[in-house]
Amino acid sequence: MIQEEGKAQFSIGKAFFRPESRIVRDLGVLAAAIYRQEMGQLRVLEAMAGCGVRSLRYWLESGANWLLTNEGNPDRRSLLEANLHAAIASQQCQVTCENVHRLFFRCFDRKDYYDLVDVDGFGSAAPYLSTALWATKIGGLIYITSTDGRTGTGHLPQNSLANYGAYARSHPAAQEQSLRLIIGAMQQQAASQGRGIEPIFSFYIGETYRIMVRLLSQQQITPENYGFLGYCHACGEYKTISWRKLGQCICSCDRTPLTLTGAMWLGVLHDRLTLKKMQDLAREWGWNACVKLLEIMIGEADFPPYFYTLGEIGRRGKMDIPPRSRLIEALKNRGDRATITHINPEAIKTDADMVTCIKVARSLNSKLP
Repeated sequence: MIQEEGKAQFSIGKAFFRPESRIVRDLGVLAAAIYRQEMGQLRVLEAMAGCGVRSLRYWLESGANWLLTNEGNPDRRSLLEANLHAAIASQQCQVTCENVHRLFFRCFDRKDYYDLVDVDGFGSAAPYLSTALWATKIGGLIYITSTDGRTGTGHLPQNSLANYGAYARSHPAAQEQSLRLIIGAMQQQAASQGRGIEPIFSFYIGETYRIMVRLLSQQQITPENYGFLGYCHACGEYKTISWRKLGQCICSCDRTPLTLTGAMWLGVLHDRLTLKKMQDLAREWGWNACVKLLEIMIGEADFPPYFYTLGEIGRRGKMDIPPRSRLIEALKNRGDRATITHINPEAIKTDADMVTCIKVARSLNSKLP
């Protein structure tokens, strides 16, 4: 049975394919297309291809002029070659069936670096955070996946320690924490090689975490952007803690010790300029769902590294919570920054504290007829 997505027509065969994850592939195609427009070329290494739909879309829609499409399962080779036959016939694609780490190191050994390395695997992203760097061109993009949500959200803290060198604890903003643990671990791995990364975008949907970063020639890690997030179970407040202030991990509410997660990335989640370019292209292509999503991501890019859920505000304030839009508007009217977040449709990001959110929500409730 032939499937269609974007400009691609392909067969799934026995490969794993989730139609509902199209938005994730759309974001990758948009970012790759912008890179191609700006750099004049796009060489893509897809490390875990499945049926090859991502490679096919990078070629057809992003304008990739070379694809190295790899799938570790050799039983998928014939499916990949069938789906990518046009690119192969154009001598713009090579299909391989190798261990992904061997492939990355072979690229490094041959100085065969790629503009985009796409690693869409199952489970933890940890095994690929270092090795993917070896196959990526300086200035190139890495698009990596994690489906191991329980580790990053604090349900398996020992696994988090093993995978990311960070101890994860559970709290209401734990999905954003998972994104930041992955970015932080990759930032640390890049720093160990004398390099750095910058997030292009960080996306969460369902149980999938997808992060695109750009590889830089200089280290980017600092005590300010790579540190700890503290959460107070007594009052629901968050606080970022730098390495230099680990001895001050208490909440101002009643001197309660903060529950810490880290170390992790505390900087921006997205590159706002790139997202605006992606949004313009999505609008040109008529990809309305991407236009709306990117608008939200642009708005949340540089907010503090956490969010407040409406349920938590209501529970701690012992009240019914007003509509999210009204709460955001009221916070803005008093001079605070506030916005929605793509990570949780029932949450807000703001630089106001929990106490202020409760006061503002209570004030709105008192004005209801």
